[in-house]
Amino acid sequence: MEVGSPPKALTIRVVSDGRIGMENQALGLAEALQRLSPSEITVRRVKWRKAFDKLPSALKAPWMLDPASDDPLPGAGDAWPDVWIATGRATLPLSLMARRRSGGKTFVVQTQDPRWRTGDYDLVVAPRHDGIAGPNVLSITGSPHRISAERLAEGAKTFADRLESLPRPRVAVLIGGKSRAYDLPEDHAALLADRIATAVTATGGSLMLTFSRRTPEAAKAAMTARLSGLPGLIWDGEGPNPYFAFLQFADHILVTEDSANMAAEAASTGKPVHILPMVATKPADKFARLHADLRERGAARPFDGTLESWTYTPLVETDRAAREILNRLAVRNG
Repeated sequence: MEVGSPPKALTIRVVSDGRIGMENQALGLAEALQRLSPSEITVRRVKWRKAFDKLPSALKAPWMLDPASDDPLPGAGDAWPDVWIATGRATLPLSLMARRRSGGKTFVVQTQDPRWRTGDYDLVVAPRHDGIAGPNVLSITGSPHRISAERLAEGAKTFADRLESLPRPRVAVLIGGKSRAYDLPEDHAALLADRIATAVTATGGSLMLTFSRRTPEAAKAAMTARLSGLPGLIWDGEGPNPYFAFLQFADHILVTEDSANMAAEAASTGKPVHILPMVATKPADKFARLHADLRERGAARPFDGTLESWTYTPLVETDRAAREILNRLAVRNG
């Protein structure tokens, strides 16, 4: 490289099954790398043909991928990426193929607990609440995500005229829904809405509410009916998504306890995070460990019906994971 020439951009390949929540973990980590070092990011979405989807990962081969999938592996004569970041069960065999076929050129990162050949990836970035360990495992609070100061500021521009003038405190409410461990039946949703309305009214503040794809329709209807009289905005799913704007303009963030992603994203803002209880349908030890971790970091507390303020150092776990990748790449490349 010539003296004074810019460093070569890293090539990063993000691989997922296309589900937004999953893809955002890998993409968020790639974007954090890009903030730290010049990088070019490409995204590949894959799924297996129905006949092969349930096969153990060890038995899968690229020809079993659905024809609608992107080609995740470089073709003959194509360059391998410097970094491969994948997430989800569907990507596991492809990640190990990339590591083997690239001859070690590609640094392979898997997010979440792979639960299969954990020691065979270059790095596993896993939530601390998953409880896995190893020389190639980096445990972080929550999961990697796409939240950054720049992204929040950019996302806020579209909604500034609707949110900036709202009375303070502005309360962002992020509602999840039915999952393996939790449910949000109509009566519980109504109870939560009444408690939220009381807290917002008591402070003279305003509401910024968004539901997830998992929120039951009956729960949406119950909460909307009880909260629509407050100043603010309830997003109905139409038009641009105000999620980033809500996080940017919020003074408080209320998050249902079923979502590790939303809790970690909220904690990256430095704003008080209040955890809303849901109806547990089975033991949820992992979520309990996450919430305990967030409490220890000073970021989150159970919602007690009030909007008490506090401060803490915002979580920057995605950036920490990106720095770890760069450090390990530097060691590998000498």
